[in-house]
Amino acid sequence: MHTGQVTTSTVAGTRPALPLADACCTPLLREPITASQAADLARLLKALADPTRLRLVSMVAAHDGGEACVCDLTEPLGLTQPTISHHLKILVDAGIFTRDKRGVWAYYSLVPAALDALAAVLRTTR
Repeated sequence: MHTGQVTTSTVAGTRPALPLADACCTPLLREPITASQAADLARLLKALADPTRLRLVSMVAAHDGGEACVCDLTEPLGLTQPTISHHLKILVDAGIFTRDKRGVWAYYSLVPAALDALAAVLRTTR
């Protein structure tokens, strides 16, 4: 049975994320979305509605191997490690990034379906 949810693996375990990623999702402009879909979409958009987080998505996706460590991001962004870690946590919690702990560092990578799910909901055509 397909629940319409994509799971995202994190260091803490597996949790449901990006319920809008289901292929049967109706684009926003074709028919009204449910209250639950609206809440999920708002969570995703809120996570992306910050210039630093948008830059992080771009930087991690464009980084060698499609993943980056906080140590790779501090200098280009000109922010401290705790500030960047805070933004990365928001992106992980929203299901946009996964986090893989290796020794003392955490590596982040884009969930492939994350932005596709957003695009599918905002698409105006079939």
